[in-house]
Amino acid sequence: MSTPNRVYIARLAGVAVFDPNGDQVGRVRDAVARIRPTQRPPEVVGLVAEMPMRRRIFLSINRITSIDADAVVLGSGTLNLRRFSKRPNELLVLQELLDRRVQLDPGGQPGAVVDVAMECSRGGEWSLSRVAVREQTSRLTRRGHLHQVDWDRVRGLSGLADNRGTANLLAVLEDMRPADLANALQDLPDARRNEVAAALDDERLADVLGELPERDQVEILAALDRERAADVLEEMDPDDAADLLNELPPPEQDVLLDLMEPDEADPVRQLLKYTSGTAGSVMTSEPVILPPDATVAEALARIREEQLSPAIAAQVFVTRAPMTTPTGRYLGIAHFQRLLREPPADLLGGVVVNDIDPLRPTTPLPEITRRMATYDLVAMPVVDRNNRLVGAVTVDDVLDHSLPRDWRDRDAVPAPGADGTDPGADGTDPGADGTDPAIGGGTDG
Repeated sequence: MSTPNRVYIARLAGVAVFDPNGDQVGRVRDAVARIRPTQRPPEVVGLVAEMPMRRRIFLSINRITSIDADAVVLGSGTLNLRRFSKRPNELLVLQELLDRRVQLDPGGQPGAVVDVAMECSRGGEWSLSRVAVREQTSRLTRRGHLHQVDWDRVRGLSGLADNRGTANLLAVLEDMRPADLANALQDLPDARRNEVAAALDDERLADVLGELPERDQVEILAALDRERAADVLEEMDPDDAADLLNELPPPEQDVLLDLMEPDEADPVRQLLKYTSGTAGSVMTSEPVILPPDATVAEALARIREEQLSPAIAAQVFVTRAPMTTPTGRYLGIAHFQRLLREPPADLLGGVVVNDIDPLRPTTPLPEITRRMATYDLVAMPVVDRNNRLVGAVTVDDVLDHSLPRDWRDRDAVPAPGADGTDPGADGTDPGADGTDPAIGGGTDG
């Protein structure tokens, strides 16, 4: 194996995994170590990699030919795609050891784990060898010293963790997309997941909640105090906030809505009034809206705003004043491709199109899906009986509500070809015989 003799595992988080042909197959998310019955340090038996569609699989350490700060390279293109499941005698290094409160020998100096190193012996066996521990200090303005010590010099690495912090685990997770971070949270025990979620700032937590199954959303929100929960709901898109509140009892909905700022709560209240499975219940009430006397340049500037999703930014809805939903009379749509072809000084009133009938709040989801597919649209306007724009249904809204309710739950769908068993972390890798689904064109050596 062409790799450094010692590798700090937190530095591997997010590193790309490549097959022998140089094709990326995933990213490292953790390392798996087997706890030994003796006092010897745990043996590292493999890595956990995240594949496309947020599936986490086990990579045996024996199948890895190179590990460095930029890439992990496999010796075979054949991978077992069954979802990884930890066994009772194993630990996930980053998930279970980062931020753990420990004591250094001799002297019992308290500290917190910030990283763990694995080391390869002459016989090719990888073990957890060194621990980076930052001392706890009572001075708020000073960080404790960082010690890198042998595994056997640290007390508290085994057993249940008590009163862990979250700073180091958050540092590992901070560059993940919200969907990937939500996926990582699902791997954590409930108490740890709630701790990490609570440590995220309001905007980041709002983004992550929108990517979690409803059950996890409710449990995380319930673990927050009500004022904090209301702040997070304010940061969510109104349609996502309404979907989450729909999972709560009506009295709890009312309490949280009352704690929200009125300007943030009002659109959510409106969405909660619509019947489930209709355009009104799935739409966003905050599409891009401009008057007909706005210029093409102004419209292009609006859809360039970073916080807009691609589906929302694909078109501008043109209406009479007022410009917030429910608006004045709906006039039509200016698609971004049309905007790119027009002179910047031209007015939107001259490029607007209205040749497709808008949706009504009562339009059922199957009809929305059929019409969007028929006309190849990424968004459609929703207007009331007075022809006022009340929102827009986007293609991601349709997908969210067309898929099974548990589609975000990583355990809901079995792996392709899975027989109900999980891949082992024993170094034999069930995919070694080439009978399981493979990524890449390599063969086993």
